Amino acid sequence: MLSDSQNIRCAILAKWYESISKHGNLFSSDYVSGTSPPSVFVGSYDYPKVFVGPMVPPIHGDTSILDSPEQWKGKSLEDIVNFRLNLVRGIQKITIDQTDGRYIENLQELTMSSKPTGSDLIFQKSTFPNVSLDGESAPFGPIGEIKSAKFSGTTSVKSIEKIYYDKDLKSQDAVLNLYNSGIEISKIQKCFSIGMLGQKRKLVPTKWSIAATDDIICKSLTDDILNYDLIDSHRVFSYEHLGNIFTIVLFPHRWVYEMIEAWYSNGVMGFGSDYEDARGIDHPPAIAGAYFAAKLGVLEYLNRKKIQAGVVILREIRPEYAIPVGVWQVREGIREAMNQNPIFADNFEHALLLASNKMSIRKSEWLSHGKILELVRQKTISDFF
Repeated sequence: MLSDSQNIRCAILAKWYESISKHGNLFSSDYVSGTSPPSVFVGSYDYPKVFVGPMVPPIHGDTSILDSPEQWKGKSLEDIVNFRLNLVRGIQKITIDQTDGRYIENLQELTMSSKPTGSDLIFQKSTFPNVSLDGESAPFGPIGEIKSAKFSGTTSVKSIEKIYYDKDLKSQDAVLNLYNSGIEISKIQKCFSIGMLGQKRKLVPTKWSIAATDDIICKSLTDDILNYDLIDSHRVFSYEHLGNIFTIVLFPHRWVYEMIEAWYSNGVMGFGSDYEDARGIDHPPAIAGAYFAAKLGVLEYLNRKKIQAGVVILREIRPEYAIPVGVWQVREGIREAMNQNPIFADNFEHALLLASNKMSIRKSEWLSHGKILELVRQKTISDFF
């Protein structure tokens, strides 16, 4: 018997395969002509020699929404999966330090483009339907090995072009320069991945570049908030989308941060968490890229308000989140939560109760899987004696 999440996944994918059949050989072809959002992808398989290439839908026109998470607010899981599975991924195998040559330079020009770009790909043999799900990056559809690729109509974003030609600038500084210039994070991640930033340039698998970009920005924002005064209240924020429920507790404390995730697997609940203080985290977080994506969203709020706080983020992953669409949805979910009006609590215990009441998981269960939660709880109780 299938679980709820498996039933939902099957239904979404069945609709996708039905769409494929309506288009005949569209997704089993040795050629695709369309408008890239623009989009590129760098795989991690067989690293340091990886599969690299553009992603192109068999659609002409404004396709930007197909690879712009910042535009996906309010879209359903089915909408987003359909956006992504319409992208045909062309690939060539490239060594990660090979960041020059016409093929890679074409992809870099594509990545710099300020608008969707006309693209024509010819494959060595017919593409085949594919569903790629790694949990970090957004999914995509069919794959084909590229024989030749042509792109037309690129118009470079000037701030990206300037960074691209500045080979004396360190990659961390390049990321921050673009972020502070207002470039969307998803765009910065692509630039990082396709070897456009820094002094010693190399290709970076897309799923690694996502976490690396978020982490670089987080470190800079954390340095800033450590100079601000502590928040003077307990605040609870919440937001729900795509089968994910987020609650964020801010409390008066020097910067500490913990994120706890809970999910359902065949009726059994699992938990994962990690945390840091002002010294940061010195190991890969147990909950992977979601840790940095969520932290970025809340740090942006603290910097806007010019305050410092302790932060606990709770994420309940419901069975409705049947197909992972990437950690972008964590970042955007937290960003949206921080745009809501908070609920003010009397103290940390009250704040945690309000946060857990938004979910199906009891406060005691969250407490049993968090380190900072218990430390702060003990300190808060002791303050009354």
